[in-house]
Amino acid sequence: MTTSSPSSVPSDKTALPDSDTPEGRRLLRKAIGASAMGNATEWYDYGVYAATATYLTNAFFPGDLGTIGTMLGFAVSFALRPLGGMVWGPIGDRIGRKAVLATTILLISVATALIGVLPTHAVAGIWAPILLILLRVIQGFSTGGEYGGAATFMAEYAPDKKRGRYGCFLEFGTLLGFVMGTAFVLFLELGLSDENMQTWGWRIPFFLALPLGLIGLYLRRQMSDTPVFTELEQEDAIEGTAWTRFVDLLKNYWQPILVMFGMVIALNVANYTLLAYLPTYLQNNIGMSTTTGTVTILIGELAMMALIPFFGRWSDTVGRKPLWWGSLIGLFIFALPLFWLMGQGFAWAIVGFVILGVLYIPQLATISATFPAMFPTQVRYAGFAISYNVATAAFGGTAPLVNDAVTKNDGWDLFPAGYMMAACAIGMIALPFLRETAGCSIRGTEIPGEAEADTKVAA
Repeated sequence: MTTSSPSSVPSDKTALPDSDTPEGRRLLRKAIGASAMGNATEWYDYGVYAATATYLTNAFFPGDLGTIGTMLGFAVSFALRPLGGMVWGPIGDRIGRKAVLATTILLISVATALIGVLPTHAVAGIWAPILLILLRVIQGFSTGGEYGGAATFMAEYAPDKKRGRYGCFLEFGTLLGFVMGTAFVLFLELGLSDENMQTWGWRIPFFLALPLGLIGLYLRRQMSDTPVFTELEQEDAIEGTAWTRFVDLLKNYWQPILVMFGMVIALNVANYTLLAYLPTYLQNNIGMSTTTGTVTILIGELAMMALIPFFGRWSDTVGRKPLWWGSLIGLFIFALPLFWLMGQGFAWAIVGFVILGVLYIPQLATISATFPAMFPTQVRYAGFAISYNVATAAFGGTAPLVNDAVTKNDGWDLFPAGYMMAACAIGMIALPFLRETAGCSIRGTEIPGEAEADTKVAA
């Protein structure tokens, strides 16, 4: 699976930032801001869409489609994510991470803001849901390049022995976006009447995506491309077109693609069940009011945010795999009783959701440290983007739709827990094949950790 030996000792121009110096810390802060702000904008959209699901249902999907139509709007954005990964990923490996990330954040923020000006079904008829779905498709195509690129960008800037510590802030941005979206909707619900919220109030949160995106764009334009990519570029190790790189990825790196695919199924079925579907679940299945459900989710998200830096740092010490094992086994064992607990009242719903979040966070906190290190530099962006987005489109993004359909048609309120358990089982099948890369260099054209593994075998 290797194409050449690792790169030689890096020059000053391509050296990783030294976190022990003021200049190194400044550069790392800029890299964190550039990565996390874009990620926050992306997930702000998902947070707002989830928190306003009931309003969107009434505005765009009245009648028989109802909530299923809204969940379809959520899921359809994922249908284009694999295509986005296949397009943006190889381009990012060919021309650099920075240029692609500047484009994707602009597309995401503009498409999100435009949702706020769409006519409703009462005004435009069938064109209203069609336009909503179209904008969700644009978001999905752009997101296909955004997340993998941001994770790769952050991983390639972070010092090898502190990749978990710094990479976790990308996922901090993920939850920050969710929290911002959820909190803004809650603020509007508390300040506006139900009628005003349904008539025009739901539009306001979508507008905020534009200034958030412009801030992220500014931060990214101030950064140079990653030292790891620049080193390969200066050594003329970047060869071929984006298409030939895509073919090389599928031909030579199919094993890490499959391993990551299985892990992402576990990761994102839990992610979208807990963060995107649960507000609807608490209202429709538990009987909470919209505001009470939003408060529950917000408290859980804040607890999860507080724990991300801890698990990110810890992964640099104990490795990524032990944290993943603990998370997968914990969710598999406790998903059913905790979902049952959430049905016992408002206070118990908060307790159940917070515990589920704590069990899930070790996966989320280590994404940027784990997944980019599964591929060598020349195919890293594409490898991450394609593996991640195909698995997410097939299983993660459809989780709210599947959960809602089964709980409504079959009346099985605990199905979301069972769905998460099945996804965790798949993750536990894939995880033994993951190579531990904590502390390993991700420079050069070798798979990270491969040389270290060969040395151990030889010894």
